Amino acid sequence: MKTTIKKMNKHAINIALAIVLVGSATSQMAYAEGFTEALTSGKGSVNLNLRYESVDQDNALEDASALTLRTLLAYDTGSYKGFSAKVEMEDTRIVLGQGDYTVGPTGYNLGLYSVIADPEHTELDQGYIQYKNAGLSAKLGRQVITMDGHRFVGHVGWRQDRQTFDALSAKYSAVKDLTLQYAYITQRNRIFAQDADLDSKDHLINASYKTSVGTLTGYGYLLEVDNNTDNALDTFGISFAGSTKAGDTKVLYRAEYASQTSESAVADFDVYYLNFEAGVVFSGMTAKVGYEVLGSDNGAFGFSTPLATLHKFNGWSDQFLGTPSQGLVDTSFMLAGKVLGGGWTAVYHKFDADEASESVDDLGSELNLSYVKKYAKYYTAGIKYAAYSAGDIKVDTDKVWIWVGAKF
Repeated sequence: MKTTIKKMNKHAINIALAIVLVGSATSQMAYAEGFTEALTSGKGSVNLNLRYESVDQDNALEDASALTLRTLLAYDTGSYKGFSAKVEMEDTRIVLGQGDYTVGPTGYNLGLYSVIADPEHTELDQGYIQYKNAGLSAKLGRQVITMDGHRFVGHVGWRQDRQTFDALSAKYSAVKDLTLQYAYITQRNRIFAQDADLDSKDHLINASYKTSVGTLTGYGYLLEVDNNTDNALDTFGISFAGSTKAGDTKVLYRAEYASQTSESAVADFDVYYLNFEAGVVFSGMTAKVGYEVLGSDNGAFGFSTPLATLHKFNGWSDQFLGTPSQGLVDTSFMLAGKVLGGGWTAVYHKFDADEASESVDDLGSELNLSYVKKYAKYYTAGIKYAAYSAGDIKVDTDKVWIWVGAKF
């Protein structure tokens, strides 16, 4: 009897082990199949941008022109247990030998022509692992990061080599209308190709809350280039932006304030930022007036936004990629609408110094015009013009862009 029971127990144990082994094997196979399916069921994409740019400046430099083709090849995997990945390669080439321009940080034609910041290059544009669930998304690796309309953190997507970051980033929706964002950046992959990238120790903190009349946002951007020197640049700010309806007219509004401190081996300074916008949308047109101040510390240092999509602000001719030491006051008027199936935009800027002196007060003015049209589902074409009239500093500058893009 005891022998029979021992045999039964032995058989039961063997069966249990077999079940465990089969279950484990099945789980491993399911895991492998799910992981493989996620890798192979992704989506590839191609993004092409062919652009001609010309620059005419009233100085000793030769007029510049460039015809460049930017190619983005990307692959997004499927998702497995909330995890996915993305790989994207970027390449820019001069087309038909049209490369009479200077790219400063790379040394390309240095000092010969005006600057067109589109160097020839091939690099990893994005490459990251992502995790998503109902309220949380996180990325680790090279990625695009934008916050608050690109004024302080952007991808500079207008240039052929757009800006990305090597970072850990996370976005969390704690409740329905509250969004928290954080990113730690270890490298800024700038628009001048790999040789101009900067190691950094940047912390980006952003929180926004949506209400029925607009979005309230608070942020802290703590930036530091990792080059063994003291160069901390800390910015803290708050903004409120929204819209409301008044009959058939939509009313737009925005107000923002920020303070900035710098502690470096060169100098310490405290400056402020101020932005007011008001506009209306009516009969298919948008009209907007803006007043933006990038303050100055006694005419010695100006408010700085090194991670911003700078081309989007203070005029398309890019005269103020670096804020003058006198600071910058930008009063702007914008009109936009649609015609012939495309969108047109006209903007006028009047620039003044925040801290004026006897020699520097008027910083010039600029007119911007553009027309962009999408064709079918995949194609875009556009033309853009910027005319800067110099004041007490800089020189008159005209720039023209013509481009055709395709996304598949």
